[in-house]
Amino acid sequence: MSGIELPRIGMGTAGIGNLYAPVSADEARATLAAAWDAGIRFFDTAPHYGFGLAEKRLGEGLATLDTAGEAILSTKVGRLLVRTESEARERHGFVDAEPFEPVFDYSRDAILRSHEESLARLRRDGIDILLAHDIGELTHGAENERHMRDFLDTGYKAMDELKRAGAIKAVGIGVNEVEVCLYLLERVELDVILLAGRYTLLDRRAAAELLPLCAERGVKVIVGGPYNSGILAQPTALQRDPRFDYERPPEAILARAEALERVCLSHAVELGAAALQFPLRHPAVASVIPGLVGKEQVDQTVSRLAADVPEPLWNELQAMDEGVTA
Repeated sequence: MSGIELPRIGMGTAGIGNLYAPVSADEARATLAAAWDAGIRFFDTAPHYGFGLAEKRLGEGLATLDTAGEAILSTKVGRLLVRTESEARERHGFVDAEPFEPVFDYSRDAILRSHEESLARLRRDGIDILLAHDIGELTHGAENERHMRDFLDTGYKAMDELKRAGAIKAVGIGVNEVEVCLYLLERVELDVILLAGRYTLLDRRAAAELLPLCAERGVKVIVGGPYNSGILAQPTALQRDPRFDYERPPEAILARAEALERVCLSHAVELGAAALQFPLRHPAVASVIPGLVGKEQVDQTVSRLAADVPEPLWNELQAMDEGVTA
């Protein structure tokens, strides 16, 4: 397994790739500068985020901020970007993105090409962590068998070769489902798993089998989506368009978020602080990477990470686990 060391906190960059709403180039630069000034040195990105826009903005920002090459970068493979003539403002959740369409491809040639294109957008000679993005039945449904065969037959081998050649330091997957993690852990060697939304206050399904297995095998887990797409990020009463797993939450999830918030407030703890810190309590979790846009969110994240969360609160939240999504 890779010996790469990950900081407890990192920055997800889908937001500066215009996920759900346009972000100006100036605001993207300001966000990265604020993150850097706050001591954040781990940045996760992907070609999918804004169809190259997030990688491009991250590369531009770090070219000025990270002259010593301190930053740890993770990006992803599994989608190639093909130029499109579409004039739609929103595509796949990204607004005013780059003029490309993502096409799934987990084969050797596609992964090597994607890696090279990411290097160019990021303005780097190398990437620390390379993740196969959104592989699994949750994303691909009936097409999963074909994509998995491509990945296992040739794609994973290309990633492993990049690692052995020193072009990357760690190989892993970046997914939103537990099942594919368990499946691949029995078939290939992974250094890192980036798991979004499956080890949070609202969804702890990774806890039963996956996290203990990762701890046993020395696989580092990065938790993305600690706020489950936003529902845990702000006081529930202030949310006008709450999202859970990228969509409008059902009433049961809204009610559960409100219940979690009541328990947090009874201990004078902000819901967002508990949500951010919760994943880091598990020994298998090396880092948590909320998506950030704007200096205010950066400052808020740093404050939440430093907040004092008393043990009795964690005990009460654990006692509520019985009704968590599964």
